[in-house]
Amino acid sequence: MPHTRSAKKSLRKTLKRRLANRAAKKAIKLQIKSLLSVADKGSPEDLRKEYIVAARKLDKAAARRIIHPNTAARKKSQLAKLLHKKTTSGKPS
Repeated sequence: MPHTRSAKKSLRKTLKRRLANRAAKKAIKLQIKSLLSVADKGSPEDLRKEYIVAARKLDKAAARRIIHPNTAARKKSQLAKLLHKKTTSGKPS
């Protein structure tokens, strides 16, 4: 346990930040799961909307350094690839 006033305050700040970071990560994971479920049985318009929301959440988390920016970029790329595959399937190229 911390002894000094500054260490106690630091512990309080750390706990609050940890909870906020975990909530943000959980929101991202839930959004990605939602996108994947829409990809299985949803319309391309719904899939595009879900992708936009997921990309926005990933960008915000990366900007606040909750997740690494490269991780956010990789996830966005994977989801964009899925979106492209689902929206262009069955169309002649």
